[in-house]
Amino acid sequence: MIYLDYSATTPVNKEVLESFNKASLDFVGNANSLHKLGLNASKLIENATEQIKKILDIPEKEIVYTSSSSESNNLAIKGVALKYQKRCKHIITTNFEHSSVYGALDYLKTLGFEISYVPCDESGLINIDELKKLIRDDTILVITNHINSELGLIQPVEEIGKFLKKETNCFYFVDLTQSVGKLKINLDNIDLATFSAHKIYGLKGISVLIKNKNVMLEPLIHGGKSTTEYRSGTPAHPLIASISKALRLACTNLEEKYQYVEELNNYLKENLKKYPDVYINSNEYCIPYVLNISVVGIKAETFMHALESYDVYVSTKSACSDEDALSESVLALTHDKERARSSIRISLSYLTTKEELDKFLDIFKKCYEQLKLK
Repeated sequence: MIYLDYSATTPVNKEVLESFNKASLDFVGNANSLHKLGLNASKLIENATEQIKKILDIPEKEIVYTSSSSESNNLAIKGVALKYQKRCKHIITTNFEHSSVYGALDYLKTLGFEISYVPCDESGLINIDELKKLIRDDTILVITNHINSELGLIQPVEEIGKFLKKETNCFYFVDLTQSVGKLKINLDNIDLATFSAHKIYGLKGISVLIKNKNVMLEPLIHGGKSTTEYRSGTPAHPLIASISKALRLACTNLEEKYQYVEELNNYLKENLKKYPDVYINSNEYCIPYVLNISVVGIKAETFMHALESYDVYVSTKSACSDEDALSESVLALTHDKERARSSIRISLSYLTTKEELDKFLDIFKKCYEQLKLK
């Protein structure tokens, strides 16, 4: 098997799984219970939370644990919007967000919220001057991802955060799902942020919402004690311990991993450029962990399944996108519907080997030639 879909999900690190197993077996109490077993589980959560804050250098921020980045994104967006809706009903975002962001915004539109989309430049980067023009007195939230999941496009979130903090009264929410464990980021000027364990070699079912203490949220889930008032339910302390471990391991040797993946990306890109109908959609502002290409003239799903027949796994879009839709991110960047319909996302990892890429390139050639003859 050649796995090149790491942006969709990553294999679980055995050390993370061991942490989960140990927490499950050795800490049997409910963290909400007042007896010793419950207090032990609660202490485990406290220690994990402090480790997450230390790794991300966010000592004064709050942590809310949820089941996924989709839930975290919904809680951040709906939570802020519903809490402050009496005085503010305007939200700004981009055309490069995850489907969980657009789903939450579509819901808020039914409640009378107005959504504006900030223009990006020809490279796909947010134009801060255009963002300034969209800010209104009733703007409550600006939403951007740090790294787009389909293209790998890196937005200047620190620069945007500084502007918003200095010149506006609105909150800034950044989806970090594709950047945590790949890039170091300063969160000082970001009010809300999210990431998920299964993108950093952790377990599925646990995610983190980071928030400034001054940001109030309307919960999505009400009733029952938990680690925070913003998300009720019995705390999943084994999962919480495991995401702390996953984060620590993922953030180890960041620069070395990045450089290694960058070399793989360049090697892959140079070889794929040789094909006349292959277009490289990811540009110089994209993270090397993602390489988005279009094989024009062949439907993306057709090419993906052709590769799958050789036990090679890539994706056509974000794993959470509608199956039949074209890539909105590729369309927003290239303004080319054909490229958006035929785009394939190849996502790499520090676990990827050059030998795997050589095999992939051989198989890619076979699929390309077979499908072009049809």
